[in-house]
Amino acid sequence: MINNRSKIKKLIAELCPNGVEFKELGEVCLSISAGGDLPEKYRKGQIAPTDEFPYPIYSNGTNEKALYGYTDSYKINDEAVTISARGTIGYHTVRKEKFTPIVRLITLIPNTKLISPKFLSYALDITEIGSSGGSIPQLTVPNVKPIKIPLPPLAIQEEIVKILDSFTELEAELEAELEARKKQYEHYFHFLLQNREYQEYKLGDVSTIQSGGTPSKTNNSYWDNGTINWLGSTVCKNQKTVSDVTAKITEKGLAESSAKLQKKYTTLIALVGATIGKVAFLPFEATINQNMAALYPKDTNQLNPSYLYYICRSKYQLFIDLSKEKFTMANLSFVRNITVNIPPLAEQERIVEILDKFDALVNDISIGLPAELSARRQQYEYYRNKLLTFKEIV
Repeated sequence: MINNRSKIKKLIAELCPNGVEFKELGEVCLSISAGGDLPEKYRKGQIAPTDEFPYPIYSNGTNEKALYGYTDSYKINDEAVTISARGTIGYHTVRKEKFTPIVRLITLIPNTKLISPKFLSYALDITEIGSSGGSIPQLTVPNVKPIKIPLPPLAIQEEIVKILDSFTELEAELEAELEARKKQYEHYFHFLLQNREYQEYKLGDVSTIQSGGTPSKTNNSYWDNGTINWLGSTVCKNQKTVSDVTAKITEKGLAESSAKLQKKYTTLIALVGATIGKVAFLPFEATINQNMAALYPKDTNQLNPSYLYYICRSKYQLFIDLSKEKFTMANLSFVRNITVNIPPLAEQERIVEILDKFDALVNDISIGLPAELSARRQQYEYYRNKLLTFKEIV
């Protein structure tokens, strides 16, 4: 990478020491067009090419979401850059295959004598792409044509693309490894927690279970300058970390409401809404709202708090089944009657040790794969911004 950067500096000194031109997309593209209607013959939802329908149809959206289906014909035969014109406005990618664009997608065919498709896509990463406004924001061809980007010589473009490609390839490798580790985690999670040879208990028999409360939002003395953590159910993400505190309440707010201070290592279960059945594990003392249940072992010599968290997480499907096709709130009675298998304490600790390692690897933003992926993305953005910043010739 260092050699590539040195080469770029040398090329800039040789080919454009005084800066580069900034050109409008309409000047560097052979064509910029909006997607049209669906072709006469197509198969919606088809996820792979067939002999009958070999050409992809793309609309707006990111990655595979942009794939509408396949058809027997194509409209674009050149390497192109497509830009989402509705919804995920501005999302862009390079497409090398023959394809048919439909509504909500804008296709740019770069003049490869002036600009490489990959360089164009990277340049768009740091370019503001505005919509036409209106009640439903959308991107139009007239919005796109006047957008200006730097246009260094092709030799410089090529070296910049090499560097940025190396970052995106590494990022893709890390994403693939993270996905593989998540699948491995889920395998061990279910394998270790579905052992039926141990005695069954109801959660209400082995843990204290209580809900939380919300101090009145109209009483400022309950919230202003508060020092006590208060959490909403959005913290329940089936991850053994709670990194966000929803708000802070005061001692008065705690004393004069149904909020209760939950101890460290309490398991939280969301009881309603989009997060129903998802769990969290408190790394600190906190109060919670009324849409969560808080569970803590009655006897930590019988039940490890972390094992309680994992066994509660394994019951997620029960809550999903409860809420199917209707708006339902799980109550404390429902939680108390959930049956769980509890092995001897030493076995609980062994299981927790294994699952904690997996959870940190795939979820912890400070030490796991997500942390490494975040660092690589920040590094990529730094070098991308550096490499794509040019002095403009006036």
